[in-house]
Amino acid sequence: MTTQITIRRPDDWHVHLRDGEMLEAVVGYTARQFARAIVMPNLTPPVITVAAGEDYRKRILKALPAGADFTPLMVGYLTDDADPAEIARGHEQGVFTACKLYPAHATTNSAHGVTDIRKLTGVLETMQRIGMPLLIHGEVTDRDVDIFDREAVFIERVLAPLVRDYPALKIVLEHITTSEAVDFVAGSGPQIAATITPQHMIINRNAIFDGGIRPHAYCLPIAKREQHRLAVRKAGVSGSPKFFLGTDSAPHMIGRKEAACGCAGIFNAPYALESYAQVFEEEGVLDRLEGFASEHGPNFYGLPLNEGTVTLTREDVVVPEVIVEGEIRVVPFHAGETVRWRFDG
Repeated sequence: MTTQITIRRPDDWHVHLRDGEMLEAVVGYTARQFARAIVMPNLTPPVITVAAGEDYRKRILKALPAGADFTPLMVGYLTDDADPAEIARGHEQGVFTACKLYPAHATTNSAHGVTDIRKLTGVLETMQRIGMPLLIHGEVTDRDVDIFDREAVFIERVLAPLVRDYPALKIVLEHITTSEAVDFVAGSGPQIAATITPQHMIINRNAIFDGGIRPHAYCLPIAKREQHRLAVRKAGVSGSPKFFLGTDSAPHMIGRKEAACGCAGIFNAPYALESYAQVFEEEGVLDRLEGFASEHGPNFYGLPLNEGTVTLTREDVVVPEVIVEGEIRVVPFHAGETVRWRFDG
């Protein structure tokens, strides 16, 4: 049995760091494990302009613990009237690494999202021309489409035509949850990739209803049937360069989760690598963890691999029921459970 693994320092290609007190409470957990992270722009108000991206990056850097070596990679939030010139300027100046497509009202703080992808023609043409990745929350929001089918329907109605119309556009289908997403990404060209969260490799939709309503297992896209979990898990551990690490860690205060209309999001940053390592160990492919966590993402984005390393040791660690940082109280993924790896840094 392997008792210790050392891998190239990884990156998180999808994380929510929030803002204000929540940012200050959670950013250290991501910076502790990851060298870089693609930071989601769905703030209130969203990060639409280059100036807003610069300001948010400054707030993140200011909130980092002393001595932290961490680079936030900023993302522009697309709206119906997004300005192609502003996006191109942000990319040229090194402010925006990518742009994010949220279908309007698909998830937290997405009210300003895109109502019709045809309104983005100029933006998408520009992004394709300059090689700027498009990150997609891949769900339709039609009321008549079952919530468990919204990713598959999005792939059929929106993503497949998008890939056909913009064949050179680099696209990351984020936090995939279905066998349809796995098949689409695997069957597409090298310009199409996907991120995979730890929760979508570990839980299926039963976790949300285990003995009652479990709000801390609720995220969007929502966890699906077991057959989909197994497909996503298989893709993640396959060694394919088209799939890489993106935690989608999304913290909310306990009161916002345990409410009549609770928020979507799972806070997995404190034990992210431990969660992934457990999956890869269970599948007997720990040797593939480094590619998934540290190589596939940078290679897709055209960024250099990190120079440093991190080490995990085979040791049982009990995850606390609640993580408290000042006035912030958040329930982490695996709360009250035991993970089998310890992150040593």
